[in-house]
Amino acid sequence: MMAPVLDHLVYAGPDLAEAVARVTELTGVTPAPGGSHVGLGTANHLADLGAGMYLEVIGPDPAQPEPENPRPFGIDDLTEPALVAWAVRTTDLDATIKQAKAHGFDPGDAREMSRETQDGELLRWRLTPPSTPGTLRPFLIDWGTTPHPTTRGLPSIPLLMVTGTHPDPASVTTATDALGLELLIRRAEKASLTAALQSKEGRQVALS
Repeated sequence: MMAPVLDHLVYAGPDLAEAVARVTELTGVTPAPGGSHVGLGTANHLADLGAGMYLEVIGPDPAQPEPENPRPFGIDDLTEPALVAWAVRTTDLDATIKQAKAHGFDPGDAREMSRETQDGELLRWRLTPPSTPGTLRPFLIDWGTTPHPTTRGLPSIPLLMVTGTHPDPASVTTATDALGLELLIRRAEKASLTAALQSKEGRQVALS
């Protein structure tokens, strides 16, 4: 089993096109269409962050009806796009969940997920329940035999650093310590994630 590593950052918004446009305006790079999460009422666009990591821009899918359950990542309650969550990749999800629980962090039970790409290919993976905004605790993902999204020639927005703020930093470090990860967290009234990215022009910009 590989040690858990950062897999992707989740930038969510109440309007998918607006969220994509904000990333484009900030970085000069437009994330590529990913596909639809059938039944969840969401769709995404993706960009390569380097080193096997990517940015997921997610929002309501105008091609789908309203879902029966709330959309993930608190999308239905967002008033503007925000960096709301981060996912950690493992090659043995069940073992990683067990290990995390033994060290004081319960990431939740694994479940199956899928997404249909723009060209009709069905991608499948397993993950723990997506994080809700404000917790900053990561969720876990295992791609199994599905090729990782970064193998699909995504547009590049190099990631330089990820940091966070939280009113109770220890609640976050309990999770990261249990997974053998590090995330720089400083105390603040509001929980937030910030990604330092390299723009197309080579400037450092902040996505939060």
